[in-house]
Amino acid sequence: MPTNRQIVLDNRPEGEATSSNFKLVTTDTPALQDGQVLVHHHYLSLDPYMRGRMNDSKSYATPHPLGEVMIGGTVGEVVESRHPKFAPGDKVAGMGGWQEYSVVNASEPGLLRKVDTTHVPLSFYLGAVGMPGVTAWYGLNEIIAPKAGETVVVSAATGAVGSAYAALAKARGCRVVGIAGGPEKCKYAVDELHFDVCIDYRAHPDVKTLSKALKQACPAGIDGYFENVGGYILDAVLLRTNAFARVAVCGMIAGYDGQPLPMENPALILVNRLKIEGFIVSEHMEVWPKALQELGTLVAQGKLKPRETIAQGLEAAPEAFLGLLKGKNFGKQLVKLI
Repeated sequence: MPTNRQIVLDNRPEGEATSSNFKLVTTDTPALQDGQVLVHHHYLSLDPYMRGRMNDSKSYATPHPLGEVMIGGTVGEVVESRHPKFAPGDKVAGMGGWQEYSVVNASEPGLLRKVDTTHVPLSFYLGAVGMPGVTAWYGLNEIIAPKAGETVVVSAATGAVGSAYAALAKARGCRVVGIAGGPEKCKYAVDELHFDVCIDYRAHPDVKTLSKALKQACPAGIDGYFENVGGYILDAVLLRTNAFARVAVCGMIAGYDGQPLPMENPALILVNRLKIEGFIVSEHMEVWPKALQELGTLVAQGKLKPRETIAQGLEAAPEAFLGLLKGKNFGKQLVKLI
């Protein structure tokens, strides 16, 4: 059995996360038991939610235990199997974590699934045709539920969730407005992701100026908003919402260092009769097959062209993750392990 390198959570952040919160260790891979599969990971997904799990505080999920392999989505190849439904060479997606190999109890539902790489690259199953894509699908369809002609907005517009959101919303006949950091990302959002407009929040660093930019981009107001960031961006968006607008709250990356994120004008929830709903996509597994089918079709048709930022080697994961939290990535952040 191969030697396995892993990155574990060594200690909890105090304020901003640093590379010293992580530790690289080497272990022996255990022999397989009946029903188990050994997977060699090709790519590891880095996602903002991981930052919240590093804290020892109340949240929707228990804090990540110290000394254990960091949580994370993975795609790779089966190299050994003692399960009848998996064979060596199968391409699979799962939650293998920050390590080069994982032993999976393949009989447990949802832990491992085969993926087809004929028309969709393997790495896309960690982004556009994976958890981030389904996240966009659920928030758009189940919470925002837009009608053709409505205006919908998304923050972190060029990330894995935002790019899928744009393709899905355009397919439903919406006017789609993004918020992203920097002119290069905004140009990509319009030229390749087919956003109608993308606003550079770095050029609008406060509620007043960002709200003014949103008014120009959304002359008919905002009917639906997909929240990934929080902070002043949320305040600016709420100022432009129409009556009965819907807000799907997926992430609050502006507050992941533990500081509270007060709302500037919560009375708008009442004034505009807003529906604001947070969600965790793993609690809605019933929609995944339908969502993944649509997302895979959009990729195969060339209507969804996500970008990827790829760090090389497991040891690069901590710094790549910290860069993700600061918006240094362009599109989906991955770590290539082979």
